[in-house]
Amino acid sequence: MNNRRVHQGHLARKRFGQNFLNDPYIIDHIVSAIHPLPEQAVVEIGPGLGALTEPVAERLDTLTVIELDRDLAARLQTHPFLGPKLTIFQQDAMTFDFAELAAQKGQPLRVFGNLPYNISTPLMFHLFSYTHAIKDMHFMLQKEVVNRLVAGPGSKAYGRLSVMAQYYCQVIPVLEVPPESFTPAPKVDSAVVRLVPHATHPYPVSDIRVLSRITTEAFGKRRKTLRNSLGHLFTLDVLNALGIDPTWRAENIAVAQYCQLANWLATHPEPQEM
Repeated sequence: MNNRRVHQGHLARKRFGQNFLNDPYIIDHIVSAIHPLPEQAVVEIGPGLGALTEPVAERLDTLTVIELDRDLAARLQTHPFLGPKLTIFQQDAMTFDFAELAAQKGQPLRVFGNLPYNISTPLMFHLFSYTHAIKDMHFMLQKEVVNRLVAGPGSKAYGRLSVMAQYYCQVIPVLEVPPESFTPAPKVDSAVVRLVPHATHPYPVSDIRVLSRITTEAFGKRRKTLRNSLGHLFTLDVLNALGIDPTWRAENIAVAQYCQLANWLATHPEPQEM
């Protein structure tokens, strides 16, 4: 057994991407950023050994946690302080229905967690589909993922995740976290980000599936110009009419312009020939 990977008697499981936060200064900073209040419906994804769970629960009467690791869920259930306050769902957050929980609580959820690096991006997309039921989200993520969430057009980090995150949410970086704040220390830097779902979308889209399709196809061929990557969907005349240069690449198109493209395609569903 590799003792460097054992923390509080628990062996970190690589398949779950477990790295346990153990820096009191960072923990305090994150809890202050979340600022949980007693009457709020707060949900933690992946509480692990409770580094964030304990200080957050101190400010709450009840806390819902989603933990995939059976052993960690059992530890939390029998925890002398946390046990009575927690509602524990021992399941994969990727299968969790956040809208159903919000309906049970009678209010939008405040979601937080130190997300495993190996599932952070798909989990973001899962959560975006529930933004109508979420007040805000605070996540510890790989710094590279946070950079992608906040990136604007023209940057290398700007991609499909940037567009979809910014369509759904206001994205606010909170702080950076060095590897030595974790046990075991990951090989990458981390960062905390706040995501606040838009009460009113700045660029409304009539069919989100169309926006998802366009961004998938454009960034799937990000080295190609739009006339090549999206030419099967939009003629040159249409792109020009929408004020979008066909010689631009996916990374040159702002969120508002992707939404514009999605709304046009939603009302002109037949593929256009070049």
